[in-house]
Amino acid sequence: MPRPNFETWLKGTQALRFDDETLVIGTENAFAATMLEERLAATISRAVERIAGQPVTVRFEVIADPANPTVPATREPTSELQADSSNRSSRSDLERESQFGSLPLNPRYTFDEFVVGPSNELAHAAATRAAAEPGRVYNPLYLYAGVGLGKTHLLQAIGNELKSRGMHLIYVSSERFTNDYIRSIQDGTTEQFRAFYRGADALLVDDIQFIAGKAQTQEGFFHTFNELHMGGKQVVVTGDEPARQSLLEERIQSRLEGGLVVDIQPPDYETRTAILREKVKVMQVQLPGDVLDVVASRPSSNVRELEGSLNRIVAYAQMTGAPVTVEVARKALGDLLNTRPEAPRTPSAVINAVSEQFGTDSETLKGPRRTKEVSLARHVAMYLLRETSALSSPQVGLALGGRDHSTVLYAQKKVEELIETDPELRSVIATIRQRLASQPR
Repeated sequence: MPRPNFETWLKGTQALRFDDETLVIGTENAFAATMLEERLAATISRAVERIAGQPVTVRFEVIADPANPTVPATREPTSELQADSSNRSSRSDLERESQFGSLPLNPRYTFDEFVVGPSNELAHAAATRAAAEPGRVYNPLYLYAGVGLGKTHLLQAIGNELKSRGMHLIYVSSERFTNDYIRSIQDGTTEQFRAFYRGADALLVDDIQFIAGKAQTQEGFFHTFNELHMGGKQVVVTGDEPARQSLLEERIQSRLEGGLVVDIQPPDYETRTAILREKVKVMQVQLPGDVLDVVASRPSSNVRELEGSLNRIVAYAQMTGAPVTVEVARKALGDLLNTRPEAPRTPSAVINAVSEQFGTDSETLKGPRRTKEVSLARHVAMYLLRETSALSSPQVGLALGGRDHSTVLYAQKKVEELIETDPELRSVIATIRQRLASQPR
């Protein structure tokens, strides 16, 4: 992760204990704990799972006495990551006795907390209607958008609404669904898998694009979908592209398009301002309107960038003890203000930068060679093209010799995983980014 993020949020943390598949992490204050839960819990959990060799949840506690970190401060749970650990005894018999389980919902992801604007009002209206009349309208509901635009918020808002009415719902990422399906085949527990997933009143699946190219998983999803849909159960799915443009199997595309398909666009200035005001209330900090305007005036492709800028200003003010003014905000944002807005990189610029770094040529990256070195360079090129060129997955595949959508998704996920564990690759990618940044746009 970027060094400023590490210095701000992770440097002062400590591992306190490991309780019943839960890693308890100590933080210096409640604000840091909240930010870690909202922004980095998934990243930390993935890293710990690789080390532990088993599923791990993470929970954050404020350290009452830094000199004696074994004594935590009293702090109410601020996310369902904690509530899930403490309330396991209240799960249904089916879930408790099964190896499968729904992911926890973030209690902050509600419809009331979702800021509505022209870019997302149709998606919000569809989600609230699906939650109000599950299985009767907009079934299935397919929400698609780029990273950080609120599709997961709406998906979990539906889940929280249905859960508050006592309905049995299952919320999973496509990765969790895939792992559950594969494990059921390996362990001979496919009947339990079917009973668990098909016994839900509603199934919510996040980031469906990651099952593209996985034939067995798509088979399992297809039959699960059919069983629930025919039983009048609500199915809500999110993805990063329109269903018909994805590389999901055609029969799954057809099922998703048989309901309602809605996209979410990047927020405009007014919506960005409203989002920032809502975030300030949640953070319980006071920021002048002109400071919020500095952040909102920066063109931003997603909500997480807005949150990151806001967090950076608040953290800078807290660490320096300075009042939050426009001048302090500009100092805190510094390089971000100087580098925004960024024009998308052309595919040729990204491919050439990767080729130069890896000591190969662009035609080799586009060609059929699959040596270890060339494959890694090609995966990095796919990852950076998705990040910097504003191309869709099929367009990235086309730019690199006509490779398919599932290959691009696999490469993106593979590089994201390697970045977390391979310092040398992190350095290589940082060098390529610097090379791109130094080029004229």
